[in-house]
Amino acid sequence: MDSIAFQQSLSNAKAPAGLSIYLESLWYDGKGDWDQSHNLIQDLTDNTAAWIHAYLHRKEGDNWNADYWYQKAGRKRPGLSLQEEWEAIVTELLTR
Repeated sequence: MDSIAFQQSLSNAKAPAGLSIYLESLWYDGKGDWDQSHNLIQDLTDNTAAWIHAYLHRKEGDNWNADYWYQKAGRKRPGLSLQEEWEAIVTELLTR
């Protein structure tokens, strides 16, 4: 799957089969379901989960918490729009 197909899948009622937990979380966020996205990612402890967690808290407007999670992910808060960051994360995860 590429990023275009991933974005097109947002019009579906269910997430595509076989997505990683990270991409599933981003899929729900893309659908506007922040809570489900956060629920999927919040208890994972790796760098990828921390990056998505940071993005979600940035989207929520909680920059202090977002910066904590960016640090856990080994990243800094980007100077991108939220949409650009979402696309960057999706693209990186799809190419792994």
